[in-house]
Amino acid sequence: MSVYGIDTFVRIFSHLAFIYFAFWSLQSLRLDVIFKKGVQYDKQIRIFYALVAIAVGYNVSNFFLEIIFLIRNYAEGLII
Repeated sequence: MSVYGIDTFVRIFSHLAFIYFAFWSLQSLRLDVIFKKGVQYDKQIRIFYALVAIAVGYNVSNFFLEIIFLIRNYAEGLII
């Protein structure tokens, strides 16, 4: 991605998409049984889900963006 604006847009979209997918997939886990019961802890559970989703989604997004970058550089090396 040689155009700086397009590269930035792709990175932002990739990060947000993978964070959403991580949050969506974390909802299928029953992690709430680990936490204390009570109304005051519901917010803490949701914040925990969000933080874990951000960490996982960001890392997965960086992994795929790095793979794309390496493939693109490899392909450019073959052309020259």
